[in-house]
Amino acid sequence: MLSLKLAAATVLALTVSSEALAAGQLPRTVVPVSYDISVKPNAAAKTFTGTETVVVDVKTPTDSIVLNAAELSNVAATFDGKPVKTAIDEAAQQMTVTLPARASAGRHTMTFAWTGKINGSAAGLFSIDYTNVDGSPGQMLATQFEAPDARRFAPMWDEPGLKATFKLTATVPAGDLAISNTPAVSVTKQADGSQLYRFAQTPVMSSYLLYFGTGKLDRKTVKAGPTEIGIVTRKGVVDQGDYSLGAAKNLLGYYNNYFGQPYPLPKMDMIAGPGSSQFFGAMENWGAIFYFENEVLFDPKRTTESGRQRIYTVVAHEMAHQWFGDLVTMAWWDDLWLNEGFASWMETKATADLNPQWQARAAAIISDREQAMGIDATAATHPIVRHVETVDQISEAFDGITYAKGQAVIGMLESTLGPDVFRQGIRSYMAKYKYKNTQTDQLWAELSKAWGKPVAEIAHDFTLQGGVPLVTLTGARCEGGKTVATLTQGRFGLDAASKAPQTWRVPLVVATLGGGQTSTIVRGAAGTQVSVPGCGAIVLNHGKGSYTRVMYDDATHAAIVRDYTKLDLEDRLGTIADDYALARGGYQDLSRWTAVLDRIGAGASPLEWAAVTGEMAGLGGLYENTPLGDAIDAKSRTLLSPVLQRLGMSAKAGESILDTNLREGLVGRLGAVGDPAVVALARADVPKLASNPTALPPATREALLSTYARNATSADWDTLLKLQQAERSPVAKNRLTTLLGAAHDPKVAQRAFGLLEGTTLSEPQRASLLASLGRSQPDMAFDWAVAHRALVDSFVEQSSRAGFVVGLGAGSNDAAMPGKIQAYADKYLPEGSRGGAKRALTTIATRKAVADRLRPAVSKWLGM
Repeated sequence: MLSLKLAAATVLALTVSSEALAAGQLPRTVVPVSYDISVKPNAAAKTFTGTETVVVDVKTPTDSIVLNAAELSNVAATFDGKPVKTAIDEAAQQMTVTLPARASAGRHTMTFAWTGKINGSAAGLFSIDYTNVDGSPGQMLATQFEAPDARRFAPMWDEPGLKATFKLTATVPAGDLAISNTPAVSVTKQADGSQLYRFAQTPVMSSYLLYFGTGKLDRKTVKAGPTEIGIVTRKGVVDQGDYSLGAAKNLLGYYNNYFGQPYPLPKMDMIAGPGSSQFFGAMENWGAIFYFENEVLFDPKRTTESGRQRIYTVVAHEMAHQWFGDLVTMAWWDDLWLNEGFASWMETKATADLNPQWQARAAAIISDREQAMGIDATAATHPIVRHVETVDQISEAFDGITYAKGQAVIGMLESTLGPDVFRQGIRSYMAKYKYKNTQTDQLWAELSKAWGKPVAEIAHDFTLQGGVPLVTLTGARCEGGKTVATLTQGRFGLDAASKAPQTWRVPLVVATLGGGQTSTIVRGAAGTQVSVPGCGAIVLNHGKGSYTRVMYDDATHAAIVRDYTKLDLEDRLGTIADDYALARGGYQDLSRWTAVLDRIGAGASPLEWAAVTGEMAGLGGLYENTPLGDAIDAKSRTLLSPVLQRLGMSAKAGESILDTNLREGLVGRLGAVGDPAVVALARADVPKLASNPTALPPATREALLSTYARNATSADWDTLLKLQQAERSPVAKNRLTTLLGAAHDPKVAQRAFGLLEGTTLSEPQRASLLASLGRSQPDMAFDWAVAHRALVDSFVEQSSRAGFVVGLGAGSNDAAMPGKIQAYADKYLPEGSRGGAKRALTTIATRKAVADRLRPAVSKWLGM
């Protein structure tokens, strides 16, 4: 019945947004119905040839047709069997087909033939060169089409709202395995020894979800009900996919149940690519999810515990896309968050439900939530739903607001509606819009039906405007066995532009310690009275389910500090995060945060210490290479060393996963601040990798490598280079490549620039190395990139170029850097492609403002 399911999906009506088209969108006079594409790669020549037959639906009679094409040459085309003229506008990435006569409304057939380019980085069809387990060279071909790169593979209507079906045929060398979205229906040996793969037709789907890959590959499968789940790898490492196969099997059952829509394809492959990208780590191609190896393969001799958990969450994220994104797709990139925000939320939800010992929901408070608020509290923020037009703007939309704030807002709505009502709305949305395209308000409509109230009243406040709410409590008092207080709201910001008056409808749970709780919605600028059962310390945003900062009057904050250890974990983490952020924003003194630190003992939750570790790193970064920065590093050693001593440097049998992760974080941070014992251990142990690539224990491997690289002498750098050159594991080799740019000593780091001009590194490796230099030596990296702009463009992916060079300077404390970034943007970046420059300039300005604001309080805390 699976073939019938696929066939039934093909006849569903195509949904095209009725909204006004964005500049650069294709006209809707002609839309695709089905593609039948055939490709033959020539990996040695870095080219491929292609042909396709496209059934189109002419909506309005026309004498020309516009579709997308980029980097395609030797194009020949026909319309209803007659040759037609084509012209490609490379700047617009569009092809115009001129017809000999006006085409009538209805269905017609077009054909194309062309030559395409196999790229060296992840755009369109690209190649990945690597070293096999036996030391021989290997090569894999794969595709990456999101957002705008299916047009580099074939002439297409390359927009998410223009869904169609796809049949793919590929000619590949003998012995190669070819993979696409659907199973191969036949594999035929050709006269020249090559193989012809024919794949089954897909359901209607967006062009960016199409996938093709081939190479000398292994494939291993498990069954989950009717679905075959596969892991595809380079030769010799397929067993490293066992962990992901098990995770995917469990997740598939969870998602089938949650969404109320069974996974509709007969198979779901996870393809492990031995490379890297500046733009993405994994891609949700329907039925053929592509991952880079570090995101999906678990090597028990090398992968850290945090790495294993990341593999699980990445698999959970990409699998969630098989529903949110693939089955139901946003109509245009304005609503990208419908894909990414929901997949991020679902990854956390599924991980928490299936692995409760990881405490994923609590961990998200100090990771995803803080990432979102860090951006959202500056002038660089934007609404979750925002209008985009250009290719660069589409690429820029893949940011922390779309992912992390999107996730937080969805979690807030689930908390407000209740999990069961929320799931009812999601199931209704999936059932109504499967195989179609949607906009955000269509989701709100289904959730409103389930809730019986207008969800959009709350949701619009958080998705159609940027910014972070700040709810402030004053006048808390006990009256008749209840705690009564006044709540007011404003906007939390780290810069002046982010402190303009603004309001939200903020759903909030308010609780008292040892008492009860109540739910309310804080509306408008006027105060809201709240009454909570019990008399005790009152906690705003109990459980931290709402996307808001909270601030207390002096008496209430003192009570929270006094009873800090009695708070739930989520509330403890929220208190740490909010107090630190409020001090950075100038809303309260840093002493409130340090008072909380004094209440965190060495045996506190590992997540509390993870939060402190991150905040101390951020504080130190404000004053790097200054006496105050050195004093913060010393304070970090004083705070964190006792915690590491309690844990020990080696993993203990039966210890919690959170302790294992904390050890890794502590070793990394102490190494970064020059802890003598940690640095000495790294210098003693890392060189052992030359004779034994798995000499370092997984629990501290990455942290010790980072310590060694950051504190590297010239001789240490030579050791790292030799390790990088000898390494056969693509994951480890890529990691060592990045570490070659991590030295804190500018003279040592300078040596890495020579590798960028050489030929020993791949395009993605050079991009990763330059990005690493941007983190360790932002001024040197930016200046070098500007001086070598053409070279940088040759190895940075098209989707990342607009923001890459300007981003290198974002970590600079040099007063001249903002002017340099602005000059670069004015000279080289189109007006609509300067989002990355704005973020970099905002980052620099915000960091300086926060550093100036906190300097007296930090100096006082450290006794300077």
